Amino acid sequence: MAYLEKESKEKIISYVIFVFTLVIVLINLISLVFPSLIITLLDNSGFANEPFELGIMAIPLLVTNIAVLIFGILYYSKKLPSLVQNGINFIRNFEISRNIATVVFVAIIFSYIGLSLQELSIDESKVYGDLARVKEVVEKWPNGEGVEKMLYILHVKNFLLKSSEFLFQNLRVMPFIVSILLLALTYFFTVELTKKRFAGLVAMMVLVQSYTFQVFDTLATYENSWVLFYLLSLYLVMKKWFLSPISYVASIFSKPLTAPYLPMTLIFTYLSDIPRKKKFYILISYIIIGIVGIIGLFILGIDFGGEIAQRGLTFDYIDFWSAFAAWSFQLRFDNLFLLFIVPLTVTLFLISRQGLPQADSALVLIAGTIIAMPILAALTGFNLHPYRYVPLVVFFAIGVGALLSKNTKLV
Repeated sequence: MAYLEKESKEKIISYVIFVFTLVIVLINLISLVFPSLIITLLDNSGFANEPFELGIMAIPLLVTNIAVLIFGILYYSKKLPSLVQNGINFIRNFEISRNIATVVFVAIIFSYIGLSLQELSIDESKVYGDLARVKEVVEKWPNGEGVEKMLYILHVKNFLLKSSEFLFQNLRVMPFIVSILLLALTYFFTVELTKKRFAGLVAMMVLVQSYTFQVFDTLATYENSWVLFYLLSLYLVMKKWFLSPISYVASIFSKPLTAPYLPMTLIFTYLSDIPRKKKFYILISYIIIGIVGIIGLFILGIDFGGEIAQRGLTFDYIDFWSAFAAWSFQLRFDNLFLLFIVPLTVTLFLISRQGLPQADSALVLIAGTIIAMPILAALTGFNLHPYRYVPLVVFFAIGVGALLSKNTKLV
């Protein structure tokens, strides 16, 4: 009886996660099909003249998703030719030895380094004007005199950039090293989640081809340490739980954008295959972090908290819904993500129903990263710059790897 109740509870949770993820993904994709629709509904000033005018991604998006849907129905109903059916099953259950995985892993890393190394010589200031502010903060850190408090307290980011300037006389070297580590951690996280080395390598390949990842992998202005430390905090939930909060705090002191990810971390922890006692300890530690964070925002007078305090914790619904239109221009070059995020969402749900709870974890990471952006925009009024979607493309890559998880049952 207890087993049946547990199974029923897990089934309900899986459905809730799937429906929530699918709904927010579809809302975001509206701006790809009808770029002016959301803006028109929010603003009737005539800024958008043709709300139902199709965007350039509309046809590719619809055709791809319909084709994948038909293919998926044929696959799950076993109507595909046996050669194709067996080929898909073989790929889903394929695994490679540790030695081969190591060779491929090293090859991907060094290929990435070789292709990206030349970017270190590019003058970043010609493209990103914020570099001047970053340089000023790095030069004055750790003293911080005359520097914006919100920029000064990013001690982890400032330390890494200061080290890069001191050791290499180039602000972009350390951000590049961080991106290399992020690519490597994507492999180890996916392997730990799926228990398959092949899945980890697939996740690496999906991430390294991402346009968003490639653009921000060597930038000092918008470096990826906050993404690295946040992903590390999730990895440590599964490996060394007592180090997870430390890594999470490090991510916040790299970029406070990970603060809204706290609920996602707690849900991921709940779904993780770790002892209940450890889950309780993690919950307590993160609650303490949340309380300390609130004190820092509203009592210590940090600039970010001051802005929220001035708004009176108001929720701007226009900023919230406008954020759902951001994919059409912020992620317009990440075609693999845009075309396959819906099929990935549906497929992860299907394999979760086959006895793969890790698929639900992947969906939580994707959904949590997506919804955090509109909430952040609604509470703070901050613009959603493209670099803020790096975690999303990372979790998309991990989600693709999760499709190949070891525990997936053959259809």
